[in-house]
Amino acid sequence: MTPSQIPGRVEPNHHAIMSLGDHLEDLRRRIILALLGIIPIFIVAFAMGQPLLKLLIDPARRQLKQGGQATTLLATAPFETFGTVVHLAVVVTVLVGAPWILYQLWKFISPGLYAHERRVVRLLIPFSGVLTILSMLFLYFVILPVILAFFIGFGANVAGSLDQQTAPVPEGIVIPMVPVLSADPDPMEPGMTWINDTLMQQRYCVGLKDDGTPLIRSVQLTTDQGIVQQYKISEYIRTVLNMGLAFAIAFQTPVVVIMLGWVGILDPGTMTKYRRHAIAACSIAGALLTPADPLSMILLAVPLYLLYELGLFVLRVFPLSRVIGDLNVEQDPSATTDDHHEAGP
Repeated sequence: MTPSQIPGRVEPNHHAIMSLGDHLEDLRRRIILALLGIIPIFIVAFAMGQPLLKLLIDPARRQLKQGGQATTLLATAPFETFGTVVHLAVVVTVLVGAPWILYQLWKFISPGLYAHERRVVRLLIPFSGVLTILSMLFLYFVILPVILAFFIGFGANVAGSLDQQTAPVPEGIVIPMVPVLSADPDPMEPGMTWINDTLMQQRYCVGLKDDGTPLIRSVQLTTDQGIVQQYKISEYIRTVLNMGLAFAIAFQTPVVVIMLGWVGILDPGTMTKYRRHAIAACSIAGALLTPADPLSMILLAVPLYLLYELGLFVLRVFPLSRVIGDLNVEQDPSATTDDHHEAGP
């Protein structure tokens, strides 16, 4: 289908055609506005960096605790934690500021689009944003716990448990008894020691602070496994962010399906005929984006296929003719004023 055959097509506004210099000036202006818009977002994201970092490491700490491992992550370089917070703030800035960046991009390219093309973009960008948010929630609450549990359990089972031997206590030796509690005692006095089985720590009250609150030191308790798993904070966060990017791209499957249908490359009947190929592609994506255990592969492959079916459903319910059919064939008023001639600084 050529542009002239599309119902409701509206030609671009030829009265507002800009020269190359005007286009470059408009592009410069949009880039400056995009950067100015995300600077405040970066400042807020950096200020919230520590809570965000804690939010991302909580799944790892929970799974480490369930696996009988130390729940602390390591920083082996002087600036590693600070650099991780900056990296996280940059990623959050790009994600949160994406609507503003896309808006500036839209204001730059929209004068050269037909009215029906603008309608399509206005529909697909919010849909893509919703899918991106769903991918992050799915990764955090479903996939990440499964992946971490798999790797922690795998590492614990590689070397197995250490050999345990018992022997009679020599005469005259008295083994001290340390109380096992589900929470820290109240009140605490300097010199007290106890085991907090909720935190899996042996804790000591070594003194009092200036305000009179107890000063606590602790030793992390782990199971007797041959491999102790301790994750570096920078490597862990980088892995989570890379997975988030991969999942965000994978969850755009309905957008790709709808676009292929709307531009006429494929039709719903053809896509339905190749369902088996779609299932195979989703299975491959599940194997590439998750560990090679069956559970995590299924947890990703099934939603991806459901997203493929969602794209087919939307394509059947909203074909291109229905999406653009209600456009006025007359000159689009928005094409003459709002989207044009904003190249001035």
